Amino acid sequence: MLSINLHLSFNLNILITGGAGFIGSHISDALIVSGHSVVVLDNVSSGRFENLNPKAHFVEGDIRDKALIDRLFKEHQFDIVNHHAAQMDVRKSVADPIFDAETNIIGTINLLEASRQYFVKRFIFASTGGAIYGEQDYFPADENHPTRPESPYGIAKRSVELYLHYYLTAHGLSNTVFRYANVYGPRQDPHGEAGVVSIFTNSLLAGKQSVIFGDGKQTRDYIYVGDVVRAHLLALEKNLDSETFNISTGIETDVNQLFSMLSGIITDGKAKASYSEARKGEQKRSVCSAEKAEKNLGWKPEVNLEDGLKQTVEYFKKAHA
Repeated sequence: MLSINLHLSFNLNILITGGAGFIGSHISDALIVSGHSVVVLDNVSSGRFENLNPKAHFVEGDIRDKALIDRLFKEHQFDIVNHHAAQMDVRKSVADPIFDAETNIIGTINLLEASRQYFVKRFIFASTGGAIYGEQDYFPADENHPTRPESPYGIAKRSVELYLHYYLTAHGLSNTVFRYANVYGPRQDPHGEAGVVSIFTNSLLAGKQSVIFGDGKQTRDYIYVGDVVRAHLLALEKNLDSETFNISTGIETDVNQLFSMLSGIITDGKAKASYSEARKGEQKRSVCSAEKAEKNLGWKPEVNLEDGLKQTVEYFKKAHA
């Protein structure tokens, strides 16, 4: 469990969807340490039972199950919904946009309708930075950058942001939107396509050759999961007026640099990557500004990339052992 030095003085009843997953489980841990009551809803399609905090009330189920959602909200009378459950594979969204929309849009509307009906105080939504902005006009992108998503996944995330605005204006449902940069850290799935840090770490620890797609010069903004958790805790302390924040570092790191850093940590730089054909439609550069979060939320990233990678490697070493 991540160590977060922040304790809240009030108790809230919080639903975390996707709370058995990578980011959601860390948030669940921190909220429980802070004294909140946590209910986790997860279909465990990508999450893991071992990520679950034993002090959380776990419900195995799908956000597309409207009847289940209604029963859950009626029984628990949540103060906060923290929504992380998602179809998060960009390539899968391209291959099956209907499934992506059913999960990421319709599933979220189920939660929003229940939130409206059962008087939830705030809806916190995990959105995306890079996939919403698309190929950027300027660097780093702030929250006012044009949104030009180039995948059904990005389109769905932006659609939910618009639905949140509707539920605010029509029903008074307050919201906080966090547009994540590339989140990495302990518990990230090394078998998915979204977590290049965990993928490289897993292959390096296993003594397998890592593959870099394209020339490796494509850049991303890597944010440590512990910093993401702090943003969620701060959001509960602030009287926010339904705002959207980038949760990012504002620092670009290309894939070659990232692999070199991990190879240095794990193999003293001895391991070399192979190169393969670039993936179609992959963004060349993605980096987001977090100035608004620092000004309005009192948040800024604290874990630099080297330290975050070392902590991540230590976690995966234990997992391999």
